[in-house]
Amino acid sequence: MAFSKHNFRSNTLPAMTMAGPVTLWLAFFVAIPLIYVFIMSFCSIDEAYNVVFKFTTANYQRLFDPNYVQIYGTSLIVAFLTTAICIIIGYPFSFLIARTTSKYKALLYMLIIIPFWTNSLIRIYGWRTFLGTNGWLNTILTTLHITSEPVQFLFNRGATVLGMVYCLFPFMVLPLYTAIEKLDKSLLEASSDLGAKGPSTFIRVILPLTMSGIFSGSIMVFIPSLGYFFVADILGGGNSDVIGNLIERQFQSGNNWPLGAALSIILILITLLLVKLYQKAGGDMESLGV
Repeated sequence: MAFSKHNFRSNTLPAMTMAGPVTLWLAFFVAIPLIYVFIMSFCSIDEAYNVVFKFTTANYQRLFDPNYVQIYGTSLIVAFLTTAICIIIGYPFSFLIARTTSKYKALLYMLIIIPFWTNSLIRIYGWRTFLGTNGWLNTILTTLHITSEPVQFLFNRGATVLGMVYCLFPFMVLPLYTAIEKLDKSLLEASSDLGAKGPSTFIRVILPLTMSGIFSGSIMVFIPSLGYFFVADILGGGNSDVIGNLIERQFQSGNNWPLGAALSIILILITLLLVKLYQKAGGDMESLGV
């Protein structure tokens, strides 16, 4: 008995002290809300739009409504374009930061971190002001007589993708930077010694070794693109809604919380599926913050 008490005090008690607050935090702010949303997704509403705890699968059946399916397709297109553009722009930039040895390396890295210091909603409204018919861009174009009248840059899919790329670009650069930073320079030298030129070295050596960064960055960009409803609202004007817009409307103007909860569960399942596929592909879960 004495040994058990000593063992409890020396091993179990410190572990509980360390893990206890974290466990309670996750239980109250993650597990319980998710369970509540899951239960609500099977509830219904009465004529006054009040939530009635009466079991039904109608909410999940409504997910196959043609109008909703169209929004799912738009969401996937926007997320795919956002991810592809972030990879195309982010990879060279990440490579530049990782291979820079001068004092400007810290400055380039800070350029990626600085946007996190400002609320993304404020920055998106800045883009709306810049791209508006009376904004700076149209003022410059008309002043230089490049266009005879203001151009409508807003309220289309292109503006939505632009806003998504702007908000999520750092989430692509950081995993890519980490992967490129870990590259063994001796492998690049060996590739050069064997006669491989730049493009061949990139395709056969650099790209395969940094694929983990591409995968993790793609997931960190693709998943939020499905839910960033405020970007589609402000820049897209409702013309390129994503799943997040659909969920937001059910909880706000639609006043149909059970349907919004069902949509939220589906979005969570999509997230878990993508993370699982990434894990199956041999990805490092630490790069996703898991």
